[in-house]
Amino acid sequence: MRQPNILMVMADQLAPHFTGAYGHRLVRTPAMDALAERGTRFDAAYCSFPLCAPSRFSMLSGQPATAIDAWDNAAEFPARVPTMAHYLNLAGYRTVLAGKMHFIGPDQLHGFTRRLNTDVYPADFAWTPNWDQADDRIDKWYHNMDSLSEAGQALATYQIDYDEEVGFSTTRQLYDFAREADERPWYMTAALIHPHDPYVARPAWWDLYDHDDIDLPDGFDSPDPHTLRIRHGIQADTIGYTDEQCRNARHGYYANTSYFDSWLGQMVKVLEETGQLDNTIVIATSDHGDMLGDRGLWFKMSFFERSLRVPLIMAGPGVANRTVGNVCSLMDLLPTLLDISLAGTSSDNASSGNGRIEPVIPLAGRSLWESATGGHDPIDETIAEYTGEMTSHPMFMIRRGRHKYIHCDSDPALLYDIEADPLERNNLTDDPAHTELAASFAAETAQRWDSNAIRERVLASQRSRWMLHAAMTIDGHYSWDFTPVRDGASEYVRDNMDWAEAGPRFRFPEPT
Repeated sequence: MRQPNILMVMADQLAPHFTGAYGHRLVRTPAMDALAERGTRFDAAYCSFPLCAPSRFSMLSGQPATAIDAWDNAAEFPARVPTMAHYLNLAGYRTVLAGKMHFIGPDQLHGFTRRLNTDVYPADFAWTPNWDQADDRIDKWYHNMDSLSEAGQALATYQIDYDEEVGFSTTRQLYDFAREADERPWYMTAALIHPHDPYVARPAWWDLYDHDDIDLPDGFDSPDPHTLRIRHGIQADTIGYTDEQCRNARHGYYANTSYFDSWLGQMVKVLEETGQLDNTIVIATSDHGDMLGDRGLWFKMSFFERSLRVPLIMAGPGVANRTVGNVCSLMDLLPTLLDISLAGTSSDNASSGNGRIEPVIPLAGRSLWESATGGHDPIDETIAEYTGEMTSHPMFMIRRGRHKYIHCDSDPALLYDIEADPLERNNLTDDPAHTELAASFAAETAQRWDSNAIRERVLASQRSRWMLHAAMTIDGHYSWDFTPVRDGASEYVRDNMDWAEAGPRFRFPEPT
């Protein structure tokens, strides 16, 4: 057996709680279900930052966001930071990116040797928060209640356009892998934007669900200060929303979750059709979740379970059929992929001859390959950070075993027993039985993070980026946005090729 191929399929803003694969009574996710039925489902997987760009940068680098200055959705991802794509290149893999990765800055590849699509969001500093005026909305791009008031059906949206392009280019690339003469293993990330708001779905997916059967949040309302800040920032406390708007939004979200799942299913089908499935590790995940109305919150940006947890399902050669309850993180994927790249090699020598690729920067995560292949993982913890909009001070989370601890210098601490209280309704910090535990978490937080120093770094970065963006938009606009390069003169049938050879060359399987 040679090194396995790796296909990672990412949703955007998909909470595992709202998937059939993780037990939701309504939401249909047959492709995720099928992966879980033959692979490993991780039941306590978290992102390391509940916001798109920092979560992805942290995942790709295996580093906490504060270690790579990934402060928010407009923070540059430094080109100097090694990513899983860089490491897999060295391990002998071809590396391809399709879809959204929310790279900020002039480097729009970050180790991927090919990128098939432009991104769906801007690559510049336009979305920089402003902690100097933390209570002010940046109306141009902050989430708001429009996502609820406009929820419903449409034949086309920019998100549907985007995912149709990403889905097509991914399946075409999978066919290309099968019909190319290059026998090196490949690693591909296919990153779609659904079910990210706005919650607008095509009728075919909307009609999968009975509108009257869509469940609503339970109405719990005991807000902590950050919850109040998010409500204010998204205008949930001023404009508000009705129960029917909430039902529409959740209906659209469920429909778009099924839409994402359908693309996952098509990609797996192409692998099966082309004989690549038996030697491909397929990973399904997301960058963060969505509160979907719980606590009166929408979208992400909080450390509560629906915002912070992600689906993580892995299937393929060597992967056991099991569920894993240990707490883990997207930061664990880079060391996991390094171990996968060694599977099928002898004496730890990769096909490139370079052997085991050792990280040049110590990784924050640990490999999940032992768990995925049926072994025991003694580690049951992870951390998360938040330095984006709707706060003025860094926020930190530690999840260890059954407990989750949340700290922000401006707010009272939060402590939850996730096993006994999965909806996080009971803050245990003032419970006498948990005084010692809360104090221990507080001391650990102070030891792990210098909150004052991080805040000063965030403020300095924001001020610099605000100035740079203003300067760069005075006389036109210079864009870092990725533009795909296609050689149209080499596609399909052209004068520089033999027509009689072009047909067999692109036909799969080849004629006999």
